[in-house]
Amino acid sequence: MRVFFGFFFNESYFIIIMMPLLGSHKKGEPKQVMFSDGIRPGGDLTELDGSDQVNRIMPRRTTRLHKKVERTPTPAEVTHQPIVRRIKTGESRKSKCLIPEGGLPPLVVSSENEGDYSLQENPNPDKFMPQIRVDCCVNRICWCFTSKGMCTVGQDEVVIVLEIIPDEKTVPRDIFCHFQCLYDEAGKGNTVSNMGHFIFNDNFLDSKDHGGMLYICPTFQCLHKLMIPSPPYVFGILLQKWEVPWAKVFPIRLLLRLGAEYRYYPCPLISVRNRKPVFFEIGHTIMNLLADFRNYQYMLPQIKGVTIHMEDKKTIINFPRNRYDELMKVVGSSNEHVMAIGASFSSDADSHLVCIQNDEGNYQTQAINIQNKPRKVTGASFVVFNGALKTSSGLKAKSSIVEDGLMVQITPDNMAALKQAMKDMVNYNIGCGSVNVPIPDEEVIIQWIEDDKNVNVGVKSPIDNLPMDGIESIHIPNATDYMGEHRVIRWTDVFFIQNEDTGSAREPVDLSLLAETLSNASCIALASHLDKLKDASLMKIGLRVTIESEKVGYEIGACGEKLPDFYMNDLDNELIPVIHSAASQTNDGAICLELIFHILN
Repeated sequence: MRVFFGFFFNESYFIIIMMPLLGSHKKGEPKQVMFSDGIRPGGDLTELDGSDQVNRIMPRRTTRLHKKVERTPTPAEVTHQPIVRRIKTGESRKSKCLIPEGGLPPLVVSSENEGDYSLQENPNPDKFMPQIRVDCCVNRICWCFTSKGMCTVGQDEVVIVLEIIPDEKTVPRDIFCHFQCLYDEAGKGNTVSNMGHFIFNDNFLDSKDHGGMLYICPTFQCLHKLMIPSPPYVFGILLQKWEVPWAKVFPIRLLLRLGAEYRYYPCPLISVRNRKPVFFEIGHTIMNLLADFRNYQYMLPQIKGVTIHMEDKKTIINFPRNRYDELMKVVGSSNEHVMAIGASFSSDADSHLVCIQNDEGNYQTQAINIQNKPRKVTGASFVVFNGALKTSSGLKAKSSIVEDGLMVQITPDNMAALKQAMKDMVNYNIGCGSVNVPIPDEEVIIQWIEDDKNVNVGVKSPIDNLPMDGIESIHIPNATDYMGEHRVIRWTDVFFIQNEDTGSAREPVDLSLLAETLSNASCIALASHLDKLKDASLMKIGLRVTIESEKVGYEIGACGEKLPDFYMNDLDNELIPVIHSAASQTNDGAICLELIFHILN
């Protein structure tokens, strides 16, 4: 029997918590985390251990719409048209909180039959606590909190791994309250994602020194045997108050500094209470020149997908082509002599520069690397181009490490040429060293690379399990809910699988308007069927609409299979006119969108 803690909102089962978590490391090695058995019963193991899994995929249903057919509905169809009630944003999202003041929240207990659960609303702590608390020989036992249901309000799922303090007998209620707060804020459109943060205004976990949470996507960390939700998800790491300014201004510095503190690359996922903060008063740092620590009016621009790789006598700065517009904002807002760019964490590097603040408040540079792997490529967190180097210096350019970043000093002419190269999206090389030496001592290479595809990794379509890795999407936090007899259907996401409509002959299709129109039509069509869909466990539904010169149509499904034909007549009636209208406005390019819906109580 496995035991999960949980509490419920009015529309869905929301939180599950599995425990315990055991830490283990060998003497002299970087601390690693080994987790006790906690695989979700009946869950997908492929994300945890790489094992193969055979997915059942039914043939896709594509409604081809080469010809629009107009017809008058029969009297029976008119009589049975469903009455659909649109619910004002937020009306159906008022949640009844079941977080107890003391003791355990409702428990979901698995049975011997894999995938079956029973609910105990008022569990007896004396009965269940011994089953979910295990001694650890290396004194690292953790609670693991995992959300299930954040996606219904446009929020990535959240995991918090919290070390248990000595003599802690009950689950800390503050973590439940934090999940409730995240859920409520997401319902208002305030979500957190990778490198995002949340600030505590009151005592948290019995301490006023706990300042907030930093949220990160895992990279090299061990996730085996953790209770992991369906992607996308983020891990929350508990911060001290002194660390909060760095979470706001430059979170990658904080992430890597925690990694150095615990000798875990790039950072641990475990939250430790009442620890010593890794940063104190801001003091003298180059970041004072690049960001506003007082009022947070301006920040160092940090652009997704930009990476800085330092190798032997060569530094390569990679600009993804799909981040061109963001880089142009940096070029346009920079002054004549200084241009600074924050980088992302690079999974292609085997080590990374880390900024350490010593007890005297001074900042120093160290490096953290992957255990038992030779250091060949070291990542950096930012680059500053300083265009004030004088020709009288006798140097072509100069490159140096500053804290956890790179300072590149160049002449005003080179600065102008660099900015122009960025505008033209062409590569640019900077040779460093004496003007009298034909071969530079070091090269700084600015190069444009393929699009940044590090989004929606591990996400799969509910229609046919199509991988969504690299496909851009947006959450829809305030979409209108549609009420059926007992349940509501909510549009939560849209994936932009393909968009080649250039608008050469006329204005391009407004994808946001098209997605909203498709959403409304789908919700109206399905509103009268919500109870049947729920009873069939078809709670997450995908709608994929394709508009091409040779194919116009849609596919709709859940759990990796197409929806039964029973639902298709209502869907055709609502969707075909919308898709025809969109097809008449497109040019020769292809458009493919996938919308995600959730059925909620």
